[in-house]
Amino acid sequence: MEKQRKQEQQPSRVRSFLTGDTFKALLPLIGFVVIILVMNIMTEGRILQPKKLRLLLSQIYYPTIVATGVFFIMTLGSIDFTEGSTLGVASIVVSALSFTSIPLAILGGILTGAAIGAINGFFHVKFKLQSFIVTICTMYLFRGVCAYFTTETAVPASKAIRAMDQDWLKITITLAVLLIAWFLFRFTRIGNDVKAVGSGETAARFSGVRTDRVKFLAFVAAGALTGLAAFVNVVKVGSITATAGNQLETQILITLVLGGLPITGGAKVRFSNVVVGTLMYAVLNSGLSILGYEPQVQQLIKGIVFLVFVALTIDRKALKVIK
Repeated sequence: MEKQRKQEQQPSRVRSFLTGDTFKALLPLIGFVVIILVMNIMTEGRILQPKKLRLLLSQIYYPTIVATGVFFIMTLGSIDFTEGSTLGVASIVVSALSFTSIPLAILGGILTGAAIGAINGFFHVKFKLQSFIVTICTMYLFRGVCAYFTTETAVPASKAIRAMDQDWLKITITLAVLLIAWFLFRFTRIGNDVKAVGSGETAARFSGVRTDRVKFLAFVAAGALTGLAAFVNVVKVGSITATAGNQLETQILITLVLGGLPITGGAKVRFSNVVVGTLMYAVLNSGLSILGYEPQVQQLIKGIVFLVFVALTIDRKALKVIK
């Protein structure tokens, strides 16, 4: 009888592990390993060649910086669809100011992004509008601004800023952003506050968290980081067209969800979601490009992978409307 009881308990333990929080937390890392192995086999090892790895890394610098800012917004349980248009407008400012001064161009990009984030945060907090409604509206607004300045011709950057297209510089900026954000999220009150708001805004307010200020500053910070990412983008491309930042908001959303970030935000969010998600998306995107798939097929495959990860990682008990 005792042996039979142990045999019955064994499957239940396995089932409990597979449906538990520990396994769900490991899913992004498991998925990352699986995607690397699959892409390495399908590309016959080409994806891990030094030249391909360098190309892969070149694709993750500014998306990682943008994703770091959006990470805090999504931890709140909110969402931001303006990253692409913000990057486009801020890139125009960076390019224009680069003829005067590089430091001024960087500052201009950051302030432009912060101003757009402040607009999003103001309407979200002051008028109690859901974040996705506000940011969809401003996405079209600032995409129009970007198109207006780039309709006749691309906006060029100075030769000085284009000469800064060095891997060490982009790596340094990206790592600095990640380290500072990780420290703030892990060791300061900022991380506790954004997780508290994501877990339950009413409870967070009664516990002393100034929820409106936290939400407003999260949008400002995300915008500022997108403005910094605009500088990295200009360094890479050298001139800005109307398509600058196109579909970036979708890429960032997929990146963070692939990294395991729950779309409902809250206490289960981990900063590793940013790093794992960015690398996973880059490997998937690079592998599909090496295989020569058409853009439509690539979008289809990415959509399937995205849907699978949402289904596996979403916390149904905490499911709610995005704030």
